[in-house]
Amino acid sequence: MAETESVGFIIGVIGNIISVLVFLSPIGTFWRIVKNRSTEDFESLPYICTLLNSALWTYYGIVKPGAILVATVNGFGVVAETIYILIFLIFAPAKIRANTAILLGIMDVGSLAAAIGVTRFAMHGDLRIDVIGIMCAGLNIVMYASPLAVMKTVVTTKSVEYMPFFLSFFLFLNGGTWAVYAALMGDYFVGIPNGTGFILGAAQLMLYAIYRNAKPSKSKLERLEEGRQHEPLISPCDRVADEVNHQW
Repeated sequence: MAETESVGFIIGVIGNIISVLVFLSPIGTFWRIVKNRSTEDFESLPYICTLLNSALWTYYGIVKPGAILVATVNGFGVVAETIYILIFLIFAPAKIRANTAILLGIMDVGSLAAAIGVTRFAMHGDLRIDVIGIMCAGLNIVMYASPLAVMKTVVTTKSVEYMPFFLSFFLFLNGGTWAVYAALMGDYFVGIPNGTGFILGAAQLMLYAIYRNAKPSKSKLERLEEGRQHEPLISPCDRVADEVNHQW
């Protein structure tokens, strides 16, 4: 048992390192946003979900004995995701900024405060840990599933431009590592969502293998612009009149 816990601790440390890389992997994306002063087609929902997920896992790691490795790495995640969302809010168009702020208030302020308040004052002991674990597991699955919309965009446009490779790669590694950690430590709340993340991460990497060299489809905006460029400079009626005058 002690040997299993020791191996689990080592795997947990490795998981911490990979998780930090996961949290840092969107740096390239946000550097692009800052450089271009535009959020382009990037989505804020994955980062909002990840912030809530990290905050709840930090709470879970603090409440559950022996789960300090879960708390430390997710505390780092809270800081990183907060910075990303602030950058997104600064450079997003007004409508998207408003929608992002609303989601942020509902999910990362209201929902988080309610979850902590209810479990802190209405529950005790193992019940509190179990309820927090269930919430964390559910949100973790949502976090891993949040790129599904982006994956649909990849299939539709045949372009991986808006699905950052390193984020998908490290989510794949992160899910696999923490799933192994959970199996060794007997923590189903950590194991189930991270096993799901491992599978979805593998699916994203498969999309990269399929579409990384594919010729991107034209976006709707590009098709509209192309249509405008090929519009006649005179109307059909004017053209008919011009031909009649030419004949005379």
